[in-house]
Amino acid sequence: MKVVIFDMDGTLIDSARDITATINHVRLINHGLEPLSSEEVVEIINRPVRNLAKLFYGTENYETRDKVLFESHYYDQCTQNPQLYPGIDELLATLFVSGVKLSVATNAPSLFACRMLSHLGILERFDHVVGPDTVGASKPDPEMLHHILKNYGFDYGKHHAWMVGDNQKDMDAARHAGIGALYATWGFTSEAQGDEILASPLRILEIVFPSQEI
Repeated sequence: MKVVIFDMDGTLIDSARDITATINHVRLINHGLEPLSSEEVVEIINRPVRNLAKLFYGTENYETRDKVLFESHYYDQCTQNPQLYPGIDELLATLFVSGVKLSVATNAPSLFACRMLSHLGILERFDHVVGPDTVGASKPDPEMLHHILKNYGFDYGKHHAWMVGDNQKDMDAARHAGIGALYATWGFTSEAQGDEILASPLRILEIVFPSQEI
């Protein structure tokens, strides 16, 4: 068995415009703050240590009203502008027809993840779409990966698995789970330390099938 687990935002999908739109909506409506650029939002999200409530809304902790407004706005916003990164659709189709098990482990709520993946026509490729709401922990905690591997009946002695992500949290989660860590350079984060550095999605095929014709 071969398993490839993907992060979503910044790995499969460029969702920066919609995340930014909703954050700016909450900033304006609840706090009267000026908008942030997509570049600023992505940089803040991917800092290794950060207080997002403070950086986005100027509060020490997330206020309930901010969470409620974010989720209600993002439900519709999240399908307005997302795009698959070049090569992702071809990659998923090839892995899928080759019998590779595919799942998503995202720090986004699974409701939004499924909505976005369905909108882009790739939800059916994945056996599991797991968010922190599913297991009670976010990456770099490996619990999402353990959950997926357990559901596959994964055997570390016989099977192979990789985590693909654009963030150091993804790489750390993979290492904590004892699987390969593949860093996607096309995503939201400029640097991360993986077992392999991927210049393009199709490089994954060479790793999963090291000396085979696809």
